[in-house]
Amino acid sequence: MGRKPPVVHGAVLVDKPAGMTSHDVVARLRKRFGERRIGHAGTLDPDATGVLVIGVGNATRLLRFASASEKTYEVEIVFGIETTTLDASGQVVAEHHMSVDLEEVRSAATSFTGQIEQVPPMVSARRVGGRRLYEIAREGRQVDRESRPVVVSRFEVEATEDPLIWRAVVDCSAGTYIRTLGADLGAALGGGAHIRNLRRTRSGHYPIGQSGTIDESPLLPVVELTRGMNSIALSPDEVSMAQNGGRLKIDRMQGEGPWALVDGDRNLVAVHEIQDGRVVVGVVIPK
Repeated sequence: MGRKPPVVHGAVLVDKPAGMTSHDVVARLRKRFGERRIGHAGTLDPDATGVLVIGVGNATRLLRFASASEKTYEVEIVFGIETTTLDASGQVVAEHHMSVDLEEVRSAATSFTGQIEQVPPMVSARRVGGRRLYEIAREGRQVDRESRPVVVSRFEVEATEDPLIWRAVVDCSAGTYIRTLGADLGAALGGGAHIRNLRRTRSGHYPIGQSGTIDESPLLPVVELTRGMNSIALSPDEVSMAQNGGRLKIDRMQGEGPWALVDGDRNLVAVHEIQDGRVVVGVVIPK
């Protein structure tokens, strides 16, 4: 009998190419590492590129923390043309004669900063009535969607040589739809718009400069998925306690959490967090 392949745990930062779904990236990495437990933090559309944070093995337990982080996107907004998908992959459904200047576009973009309400696009993966919206859209149908709050902390725009194509940089909360932001900006300027060349340049504490190709991005230690958390170095006795699901004493913690508990070699042992006003054991990483 052949030996079983070694168990693989860790994080991978992939610069997703255009033309692949996030699931395609996961499938490729499963073959590369020989590990079924692989997931990602925050889906990217097939046409989009940029940072995709991947968890492998035990690290998949930490992806919910990475998923909740703020994101940064670069994108081009094409004014005057609306599409079925709100991006360049869709069919044109409306055209508008538009003429915009810098002050108009900047003023309109500013109105979409702070906490705003967004209606999820029909091509999104959100569920309505137990079905994903994109599944319903493929049938040529539309359904009512409730708006949801998101936070846009930066929406900077600049002109290009084409008066109807503008570049934008967006910092936003998880769950923000950039295609909706572009379409809403076009509507606010008295016409319509769609986006193209969407690129995620930052996902939480993971910048594009540290991302690589699917086949060559290195496997990072599991602890890398706790970037941004307060780190607590445990004594040997505390390591044993935490590995068995014990909770660290409150006087060992500072800040609002979550907290990454590490041993003397900086290996992640557990993550503790606040739930309903009390400290709980969020994740325990097996030896």
